[in-house]
Amino acid sequence: MNAVKAFILLTALLLLNGCILTKVVTVPMRLGGAVISIIPVVGNTAHDSIDEAAELVDDVPI
Repeated sequence: MNAVKAFILLTALLLLNGCILTKVVTVPMRLGGAVISIIPVVGNTAHDSIDEAAELVDDVPI
């Protein structure tokens, strides 16, 4: 049973690597921005703002 716990812990640590963690946060942001971009007039502005925020999250040194 201890080997299973160790394996799960190791897997969780690998998945929570900085790159994976930031992608988990930014992918929904980018999808939301893509959906918002279809709104006339303000959609592109909102999409650009969300995309810029996602870029900042991607650059966080974790």
